[in-house]
Amino acid sequence: MDIHLFDYNLPPERIAQTPLAERDASRMLVLHRSTQTLEHRSFRDLLSYLRPGDVLVRNNTRVIPARLFGVKPATGAHVEVLLLRPLHDTTWECLVGNARVVKIGTVLVFGDDQWQATCVEVADEGIRHLTFADVSSFWNMLDQHGTMPLPPYIHERLEDQERYQTVYSNIRGSAAAPTAGLHFTPEMLEKVRIMKVELVDITLHVGLGTFRPVSVERTEDHHMHSESYEISEEAAYALNQAKQEHRRIIAVGTTSTRTLEANYAKHGSFMAEKSQTNLFITPGYRFQAIDALITNFHLPKSTLLMLVSAFAGREFVLEAYREAVQSCYRFFSFGDAMFLE
Repeated sequence: MDIHLFDYNLPPERIAQTPLAERDASRMLVLHRSTQTLEHRSFRDLLSYLRPGDVLVRNNTRVIPARLFGVKPATGAHVEVLLLRPLHDTTWECLVGNARVVKIGTVLVFGDDQWQATCVEVADEGIRHLTFADVSSFWNMLDQHGTMPLPPYIHERLEDQERYQTVYSNIRGSAAAPTAGLHFTPEMLEKVRIMKVELVDITLHVGLGTFRPVSVERTEDHHMHSESYEISEEAAYALNQAKQEHRRIIAVGTTSTRTLEANYAKHGSFMAEKSQTNLFITPGYRFQAIDALITNFHLPKSTLLMLVSAFAGREFVLEAYREAVQSCYRFFSFGDAMFLE
């Protein structure tokens, strides 16, 4: 498909630069797929769309300070590094700026020469494999020298770094937040439990596959980068029970969706495993795992907008986006939400 089919006009002032004072104060545009109708609601109204027995699936990944600013000692060249995913020990797949100066054997230093990494493999499109020194103190060094990798469209300083984490994040490893979950508060989640909605946690560490721009003209030519996920025995059991009992599985975010769909398509049911997925969901895809989706508003021509279009229909989704723009919704990571049922 032509990627321009997933384009839309977005005035820059619609891009949310900072989170709201209260997480659950966001607006929520509801898309009813069966009737092709829209409703303007508050995110707090989500409770009225949930019913006992539903399963709400959350991605419990935690964003790490994955952006590093290094120097190549031999030349003094400055190099920006974004950690994407661990490969083994302290070797990471990284997206590297000024990558042409980083070859196999190149040493980069961070924080006044306190920490260093060596390039051990050159991959395509700015990807490098870097092995970091000091295995025992890796996370301490990363906390000391790394910064929160906010998306490039956010230009305001984030005062509270926890606002780019979900309240249930606990497995560190992401280069970006699963932003649909940013709207939930502990109080709202407690109300969800009280109304007998089951909460299930899975993990997908958000990396390049989720947020890398589509640079080709046709979706068929886009290569999705692999991301690491994990589904526990407990989670797989709960999800399979819900399927057998015809209860709704509601994914919180596109990352949860990709994890569930990849796992279900691979096994024909939900299976506990640690694995990778490069699943690229576009219109024509047949969803097998989820029944409803909570998500934010996504960038034009992005893989995430394509996923949402596959779930609810491209024309209906773009109609909803036009309505959201006209109604002054806030877009992207710190923006408002959508509920697609």
